Amino acid sequence: VQLQASGGGLVQAGGSLRLSCAASISTFSSYDLGWSRQAPGKPRELVAAISSGGSTKYADSVKGRFTISRDDAKDTVYLQMNSLKPEDTAVYYCNTGTYYSGSYFPSSFDSWGQGTQVTVSS
Repeated sequence: VQLQASGGGLVQAGGSLRLSCAASISTFSSYDLGWSRQAPGKPRELVAAISSGGSTKYADSVKGRFTISRDDAKDTVYLQMNSLKPEDTAVYYCNTGTYYSGSYFPSSFDSWGQGTQVTVSS
């Protein structure tokens, strides 16, 4: 599995960004997928996840602002981020994992691939 996140950048507070993650997976549609982030000096945290069937979950800190979606025809998962806040500043990673009983368990970090930097200025 190879994952490549893109779409990060510098944006002012209140702005929007759309992250994309292209996956090299032969059976992409059967995978559960997620976005996680890591800010400097902080632990990694799950931001959003989407199951192969389209169920979604979000961290409380991003509910109502972020939307995860997938395009199985393009083997791509997206994260639309609106109303960005300085505390959203982090490196964002996409990952595969297991979506079960309303919870998402990402795969090991060494399989996540390169992340994309998001910086939100105040």
